[in-house]
Amino acid sequence: MSIVKINVLTVPAEQREVLEQRFASRAGAVEGSDGFEWFELLRPVEGTDQYLVYTRWRSEEDFQAWMEGPMKAAHQGGGAGAGAGAGAGAGERPKPAASASTVWSFEVVQQAGPKQEA
Repeated sequence: MSIVKINVLTVPAEQREVLEQRFASRAGAVEGSDGFEWFELLRPVEGTDQYLVYTRWRSEEDFQAWMEGPMKAAHQGGGAGAGAGAGAGAGERPKPAASASTVWSFEVVQQAGPKQEA
């Protein structure tokens, strides 16, 4: 079964729009990665300032390959994502939108989808 990685990003209220715009501008950046299965950016509704970045992968090895390749290159090179975005000049790294980040890891042991009509 798949593995799930949830990046918990603490985002001050004044940085929410910046974070969402940065993720919107990176659309497609992970979707072509080997072993990638799903992505969701979850905005908090009430009671917290933490966004959840949900990704599902075929295996831990696929996730690590993405982390060491495309993700690392995008963040080091000023590519789009949580740590980069519009408004930075050439060679200038914009301030991260999140003030803290924690990654949770899970194995999928059960899953279900909607029942299909016959």
